[in-house]
Amino acid sequence: MNKKVLNIPNILTLFRIFLVPFIVVVLLTKFQFEKWFYLNRETIAVLLIILASITDILDGYLARKRKEITTLGQLLDPIADKLLVSSVLISLVDMQLAPAYLVVIIIAREFAVTGIRMVAAINQVAIPAGKLGKIKMVTEVIAMCLIIWGNQKEWEIVLDTGKIILYLVAVVALVSLVEYIWIFLKKVDLFKENPPKQ
Repeated sequence: MNKKVLNIPNILTLFRIFLVPFIVVVLLTKFQFEKWFYLNRETIAVLLIILASITDILDGYLARKRKEITTLGQLLDPIADKLLVSSVLISLVDMQLAPAYLVVIIIAREFAVTGIRMVAAINQVAIPAGKLGKIKMVTEVIAMCLIIWGNQKEWEIVLDTGKIILYLVAVVALVSLVEYIWIFLKKVDLFKENPPKQ
């Protein structure tokens, strides 16, 4: 297995992290001019989110195909995903396009899953991403893009569709959290005593 740190998958992951502040700036900054390169703010933000999502697909695919799975990549990939989703969702709350309580549920789930995986890792147990988690990520991206794109005149139906999907994301997030907890409890004994350090 190639242990080179700066391989293509890791560069793609770092690029995804690099895109996050630009997406937030585009979403939250009021510009004096209406369009950049004939594209409005909503379209630019959606294109950047789609680009970030493509890097998410590519980095995992290339890492497996080229056998370039590294510890750094395994650490950075979920961080990049959480940064992207959390930043965009918090921006949508600030823009009054998404309910705050819904965003809190989704982000809290991310922290909970991260905590579960950390405790599992301490106990030398790996908990891979489940199908529900992957479905959640895809629906999150779709919901965010529709909400942002729907933030234009006469695009209310797109905005409302995105909000409905965001509710679905919250449901899937909670169900997948229960799945993670169930797997965790089956694999990790929380009540065992740690051996004393020598």
